Amino acid sequence: MEDNTIQYALSPEQQRLIEGVQSVRTELAKVIIGQNQMIDLLIAGLLTGGHVLIEGVPGIAKTLTARMLAKSVQADFSRIQFTPDLMPTDVLGTSVFNQKTAEFNFRKGPIFSNIILIDEVNRSPAKTQAALLEVMEELKVTMDGETYPMGFPFFVIATQNPIEQEGTYKLPEAQLDRFMFRIRITYPGLEDEKLILARYQQDFSIRQKEEVKGVISVSDLTMFRQVVENIIIKEELLNYIAEIVFKTRNHGDLFLGASPRASLNIMKSSKAIAAMRGRNFVTPDDIHFVTYAVLNHRIILTPDKELEGYDSQSVIKSIIESIDVPR
Repeated sequence: MEDNTIQYALSPEQQRLIEGVQSVRTELAKVIIGQNQMIDLLIAGLLTGGHVLIEGVPGIAKTLTARMLAKSVQADFSRIQFTPDLMPTDVLGTSVFNQKTAEFNFRKGPIFSNIILIDEVNRSPAKTQAALLEVMEELKVTMDGETYPMGFPFFVIATQNPIEQEGTYKLPEAQLDRFMFRIRITYPGLEDEKLILARYQQDFSIRQKEEVKGVISVSDLTMFRQVVENIIIKEELLNYIAEIVFKTRNHGDLFLGASPRASLNIMKSSKAIAAMRGRNFVTPDDIHFVTYAVLNHRIILTPDKELEGYDSQSVIKSIIESIDVPR
């Protein structure tokens, strides 16, 4: 009991994090109804520097949520619409010849921002998708032998439609692995649908978007990330994460398991969730909350299991249930 009392003694910095996260949720609630899990995972990604892929059918506020989250942070925002004719230079930038100096100058592309929304990331071919590999992992762009670092924060939110196949290019495993989370969202429930209709019956253009304001600053984010790093996670929980990920590599239903990057992302994001929930230590529930979103795009089912109608969620669930939860 005494240990728990000590653990719940939150620092002023963590109190500020909790207030900041609640402020962001409040701002998003001005426009977004429901989708609480997606919002919490997006905030966890922002707090840890992990990029997020949102997957869902059209019309369920994927892009709108990303835009409103960016608006709630006092940082630069850039939106890139991926299309089949988009070139890597349209994303990263290009060298332009300066006639006055007779030299080439690098003109930065829209990827040079703090929060970047990439809409319909699977609309562009592999060449353009691959342009994101370096910058998402190493936070820099190399062009013509020169390296250009990204500013802080650098947070990519990408969206894609899993249903439409015509005119799309499936993201390869290496590209998917750059995302901390793949958040799969579905249609709202009946009650949320009723609330959406009631809220916007006299606001066809969603004027309430203009009411969303920036409530956390870049300096806040710098402090918040340090708070998340300092969250306590016991050795038995680190071992628990390792066991979950290791079992994906030795599971009869899986052709491909998860890498150590998955373990690190579960650890980082579970710390963020613990901090957001007002604790300075991680619990198994925090790990369970993030595990599916971290693993679902990093594992591949065997062809037999795909034919039988299995999905990644059921396999991940069976793995978690097969391991004793630390007490």
